[in-house]
Parts: sequence; C-alpha cells; structure tokens
Amino acid sequence: MQNRIFICVLLICSATLSSPSQSMQKEWRTPKLDDLVYMQTQHGLVIIELAPFMAPNHVSQFKKLVSQGFYNGLDFYRVIDGFVAQGGDVDGINKGFDVKPLNAEFSRVAPKTSSFQLEQNNDLMAPQTGYLHGFSAGRDQDGNQEWLLHCPGTVAMARGNEKNSATSDFYIVIGQATRHLDRNMSSFGKVIYGMPAVQAVTRASVNTPSGMLEAQQRSKIEWVKLASEVELKDRINVQIQHQDSVQVKQRLDGARKLQNPFFHYKGNGNLDMCYYQLKTRVLE
Repeated sequence: MQNRIFICVLLICSATLSSPSQSMQKEWRTPKLDDLVYMQTQHGLVIIELAPFMAPNHVSQFKKLVSQGFYNGLDFYRVIDGFVAQGGDVDGINKGFDVKPLNAEFSRVAPKTSSFQLEQNNDLMAPQTGYLHGFSAGRDQDGNQEWLLHCPGTVAMARGNEKNSATSDFYIVIGQATRHLDRNMSSFGKVIYGMPAVQAVTRASVNTPSGMLEAQQRSKIEWVKLASEVELKDRINVQIQHQDSVQVKQRLDGARKLQNPFFHYKGNGNLDMCYYQLKTRVLE
C-alpha cells in the first residue's frame, strides 16, 4: 500500500511540473517541410528526411531533380537482399536533365557548436557513435570529423570507383551489415516512413552477385515529390523522437544493462547505434 501511495505522489508531482502536451513536445519533433521528400513506389509510399547539414550539395541536386520530375517512372534496378535497393536512370532515358558529378560528401568537419550527442566510445567502425540532428552518426575527435552511419533506411548516392562520380542514382539500405560504407559514400537522408514498401521491392537472384535486375523484374518508382509540392490533405504528419529525450535515454540505458530476467548473458554494455535509431510515429 505504501509503495502505491509513493508512486501516486510521484505521478502528481511530475504532473505539476509539466503538462502532458509539454512532455510530448520535448519527446517528439516534426521534421522541416523543406527537408522531406515523398516517393510513391508500386509497393507503397516512402517519406525521406534529407540531411543538408551533412551533404548539402547532394541534397540540393537531389531536390532539384525531384522538382523536375527526373525520378518519375524510373525503377529500383539493383537490389541485393540484406544490402541495398538502388534506383535511378540505369537505361539513360532522361537525356534533357542537367546532372553534374558531385564532389564527395562522406563526412563533415565538426563545427564548434555541433549537436553531436555522444552515446558510445570505440564502436566497431568509429571512435565514437551517437546521434546528430536525429540521425545515427559517428565522430572522430582526433580528425575533427562527423558522418552519418549506414543504417537500415539510410539514403545515399551511388557512384563509381572515383569518389567524385555520384550524379543522380541513389540507394536505400535494406540490410543491417553495411557499416563498411561509412565515410565511403555520401549519405544524404534516411527513410522515416514506408520502410515496408522499400523492403518489398523485387530482389535479384542470389545467383546474380551484381544485384542487377532485368527491366521486366524491376519495382517501379511511380513519382517523387518535394513535400511542399504534395497537397496538404495528402501529407502525413510524421514525427521523430528528440535525440536527447527522456524516453531515448531510458531505452539506451535499458539496452546497456539488459536487466530483464529473460537475459542470462548481459553482454558488455556496447550498443549498435543502427539498431537504436530514433523512433517515429504518425499523428492522425
């Protein structure tokens, strides 16, 4: 009985400190409209949040091509199970577009006022990992560099061997084990809505190492639009957890300790920040 009274007192006290609406505002953020792109595939709608803070030139070129209708009617033409789904103009049908090679934006110099939130030291592929503007990110303090991790849902530009050869084709990560691409590819966004549609795209046979698909096998990209060009009635109110919210902290602390009696091996306390990407929700 005493425990119940104590719990009730705590709940009352917390309610006097902040209202439910204030708590929600601290827990969730609404992405900027200018940073959102809607992609309608034959399998469903996908919404991408762009990362101009990391790859401003890639974001700018992608948005320009989107606004010009470049991606409408194209395909996911290279899809490797557990790896990536790559889309774009593999057949070279879009001749009249101004598509220039982009200088690589694999990482950025960490600004003095960086919002990088450190969560772990000595990650497998990075000296430090955490969150940056709501994206799972890595940091090298000695080199003063920050970058986005290659997590499921990451959107990056495809390229050839030359690092400055990316133009218009992009890929979405559909597997977990792609961290070797960190700081080797220009990541410019992430899927925040519609990953089931991305995961539904037709994959190449396991006997096709390149992942290339014949034209009749490919999943279609019906259209891509800037969020500002989508009618208000058709927009989806997607929100993302704040990286420094109480619930995120509690989730990570629980993952480090594994105190649930189900776990007999408690691990070493290290985290895979790709597994702990910030959650999203849709408001009706």
